[in-house]
Amino acid sequence: MSRRAGASGSSLRLRLTLVAAGLTGAALALGALALTTVVSQSRIAATDAVLAGTADQVAELVAEDRLPRVLAADEPGEIVQLVDASGRVVASSPNASRTLPLLAPSVLDTTSDGAQTRQDSAYGSGPVRVLVDTLPTGERVVATLPLATVEGVLGALRLSLGLVVPLLTLALGLVTWVLLGRALRPVEELRAAADRVSGVGGPGTLPVPQAQELAALARTLNAMLDRLETSAQRQIDFVADAAHELRSPIAALRTSIEVAGEHPEAYERAELMADLQHEVVRLQNLADDLLVLARVGASPLEVQDVDLREVVREAAGDVDLRGEGRAVVDPSAVVRVVRNLVDNARRFADGRVRVEVRDGVVTVDDDGPGIPAADRERVFDRFTRLGSGRGRDAGGAGLGLAIAREIAREHGGEVTLDDGPLGGLRATVTLPTSADQDT
Repeated sequence: MSRRAGASGSSLRLRLTLVAAGLTGAALALGALALTTVVSQSRIAATDAVLAGTADQVAELVAEDRLPRVLAADEPGEIVQLVDASGRVVASSPNASRTLPLLAPSVLDTTSDGAQTRQDSAYGSGPVRVLVDTLPTGERVVATLPLATVEGVLGALRLSLGLVVPLLTLALGLVTWVLLGRALRPVEELRAAADRVSGVGGPGTLPVPQAQELAALARTLNAMLDRLETSAQRQIDFVADAAHELRSPIAALRTSIEVAGEHPEAYERAELMADLQHEVVRLQNLADDLLVLARVGASPLEVQDVDLREVVREAAGDVDLRGEGRAVVDPSAVVRVVRNLVDNARRFADGRVRVEVRDGVVTVDDDGPGIPAADRERVFDRFTRLGSGRGRDAGGAGLGLAIAREIAREHGGEVTLDDGPLGGLRATVTLPTSADQDT
């Protein structure tokens, strides 16, 4: 498990490194392409400006009738010619022939004015930038500059970028790999600690990194592990207590059956049936209580605005009931709460049980011996039965109060115990109302 987790961590680190390096490489490549394009366009624009200046100078000389036989060409490799309408060279720069035009007459006839890149110049083997300008006299100025210099600059730029971009991408990938290793180290420590906890059990304590986000995660996981441990321990205790409580009625049933089997003459049928029925009812009640506890919180409550007086009537029958009130609850669940509290009061009362209701509150009073203040929280523990005072338990398993509180808390309410006005115990149930829902 540890090796698989470590491999997953390394794979994540590798994927993040490749993504970062890939995005950076793509961005650098696009930047290099954009830079090459800009440089190329700027260099060609500068070449066009030189050619345009030369053409304007020739046009001015023609207009002033001062055209020399040899035209000036200031830039290295620049060639300029003045060609008449028939294609004959009228004037030319010193590096060009008076008889060989830069562009063949057939080509020149199909060439529009302006600058363009061509490969068919008669004076060069490489691409040249050609500018053609038609004068009012019908003559045409043809000027060219070789693009070898521009191509050389662009070639050098492409070569340098071709080396720089991969090197920068590789360097960034290495830096990202190192930084991710440091950033993921606390995560790996958390994983290793969690692996130890899962291997040996117990709540454990995960290390809390210094990074704020990971520290919050570690604290949350620690709290979760503690809650899981507490919940698991409660489940273990619950199963142990349930097994203990189930053992008594099962043992009684087994004893009755064995005695009836070995001494049928000593165990009358009616007496056997009565004993078996008593233990079966006890076992059934215990099973029902355990199922109720297991289902608390397992499904959403179906709450509605109900009349608490009707709920008490359904739960307790002809009990002494006073007051009026409503609550927003799941009726069937609250019936179980009231029934448990009333049954508990009846079991220990000397003769009187009284229930009062008002909005969001149900109180159950009895005139029994009550419960000492020190034990009023302990009796809500599952399978807890006091040995004195209220110890006249007629078959209860010690789950009634626990169930009542669990259901009330699921509604957002509570069950508390106090001294009652009848001299015994008062159990108070608080429940949400429509007013609580509005706020």
